[in-house]
Amino acid sequence: MARAPRSTAKKPRLRALPGRDAAVSAPPLPEEATASLAYAQGVLEAEARAILGLRLGESFLRALALLRGCQGQVVVTGMGKAGLIGQKLSATLASTGIRSVFLHPAEAVHGDLGRVSRGDVILALSNSGATEELLRLLPSFRRLGTPVIALTGEPESALARGADVVLGMGRIEEACPMGLVPTASTAALHALGDALAMTLMRSRSFGTEEYALLHPGGKIGRSVQRVFEVMRTGSANPVVRESARLSDAVGVMTKTPGRPGATSVVDKAGRLVGIFTDGDLRRLVEEGRTDFTLPIREVMGRRPRCVTPETLVLTAAAQMREARVDQLPVVDAEGRAVGLLDVQDLLAARFL
Repeated sequence: MARAPRSTAKKPRLRALPGRDAAVSAPPLPEEATASLAYAQGVLEAEARAILGLRLGESFLRALALLRGCQGQVVVTGMGKAGLIGQKLSATLASTGIRSVFLHPAEAVHGDLGRVSRGDVILALSNSGATEELLRLLPSFRRLGTPVIALTGEPESALARGADVVLGMGRIEEACPMGLVPTASTAALHALGDALAMTLMRSRSFGTEEYALLHPGGKIGRSVQRVFEVMRTGSANPVVRESARLSDAVGVMTKTPGRPGATSVVDKAGRLVGIFTDGDLRRLVEEGRTDFTLPIREVMGRRPRCVTPETLVLTAAAQMREARVDQLPVVDAEGRAVGLLDVQDLLAARFL
């Protein structure tokens, strides 16, 4: 078979992004870019209007009362995009100490309804209020005696009629060229769920300590951790009496597990009076003061910076950076040295 003649037409030159091998099309014309930015801005404004247009009243307070009195778990359910918003709402509730589970309506009619029991409260999300999979669950919820709170854009819908409390958003114009893709309505649904969750959290005694217990990892966990969770204690906390010799202090620093580069110096009552560090030892050597029989009180650093066990680790880390020190003694309310915060531990926990 004869080959087709090779085309002599030049291909359009494609411009590559800096630092990347992949070729991309040339940027849009200025008028196209302007139109795109204007349309995108309109999407943001449409979603903002949908959220700001929500009005809360007596039904919101009734929903809060049901959630506060929930003896079981909050079961969040919804299909499609509303279901995805529901999954996030359930996760938010769980992260703030409210027992919650997401129930997929399609799976519920095939056995997952067993996740629901008397004492639970249902949060049902549907913009149309006509989601077939959700409506099929209403008779089962009634038989189980679980109250239903409906979050919907249609307060006269079948879902609203079957619910105990209705949080109606009203009809919302979608931010979409066809007016069909859930955009502004899901933004409003998301915001309404957050309003419920955060108001419920505010009404309970749920503070940073409880939040930290549920968020041990990542940036959030680090932001609420306290010094007592990471400080060195017991045999790992180097301490010498102020009457000890320099050699004793160096021995304690060397033999303490983890080899911290410092030791706290305390009085008879165990109260912190000073600190001695590797840096102090190097300076003594540089000055020719190598008499290791010297009392540690004569060469220790006095009035050292210190923190309490309840200090936020982020606050302590900031103090260490500001003072350019690698260790901070930890003292209790009576000024007793109860721990040591070491820079190596903060680096390992990604605080520095």
